[in-house]
Amino acid sequence: MDCVILDGMDEKYFEDLIEYFHSLDHITTDDIPNIDLYMDQVTGFMDRHLDPIKRHHEDKALTKTMINNYAKNKLLPPPDRKRYNREHMLILLFIYYYKGILQLNDIEVILRPLNEKYFSGHPSVTLTDIYDEVFTMEPDEKKRIFAEVENMAKISLSSFKAEDPKFSDLSDEDRSELQLFSFLCELGLDVFMKKLLMEKIADKLHEAELARQAAERAMKKKK
Repeated sequence: MDCVILDGMDEKYFEDLIEYFHSLDHITTDDIPNIDLYMDQVTGFMDRHLDPIKRHHEDKALTKTMINNYAKNKLLPPPDRKRYNREHMLILLFIYYYKGILQLNDIEVILRPLNEKYFSGHPSVTLTDIYDEVFTMEPDEKKRIFAEVENMAKISLSSFKAEDPKFSDLSDEDRSELQLFSFLCELGLDVFMKKLLMEKIADKLHEAELARQAAERAMKKKK
């Protein structure tokens, strides 16, 4: 980003932030054990492998209570004799990636096709195939997102300029503070709009599922 928003901030901090962004990676299917795991093993695995993207290292990525709640609300199929297989782990990862953005009922709607069609076995496509395919997009998406963030930072730096009479009396410190606020607003708007889009799609999927269920009930009544 060439540290374009660093006038009033610690340059080393933003350099570290950029390096952190580039270092982010997902859990691959090769990382997931080929054996079934008990609850403590599942939470331990998630804590270790998701640690780089947790906000605070002391936070738990997923807890026993969370996982039980996901199963209760049908986001996650129940374990087999208290053991979780690779498919459980993949669904849990999708839940983790989504849960910072969407409500659980929306996540359930989005993951329902995966749980119903691919969790217990599909003639040709597995959950591993789906997970791997989705994350083939990651490298290009990260480049695109980084370019967008860089552009947002440059736009923010052009705001609250001294040439504008409204802001001509701002101190350098206050100007940099407001430019940083502008940058955060741009990031927030981007997240808000994409979240809104995801919610609208989830609502549409839910409506389609309700219509399908109603049609099935109507067919049964005719028989």
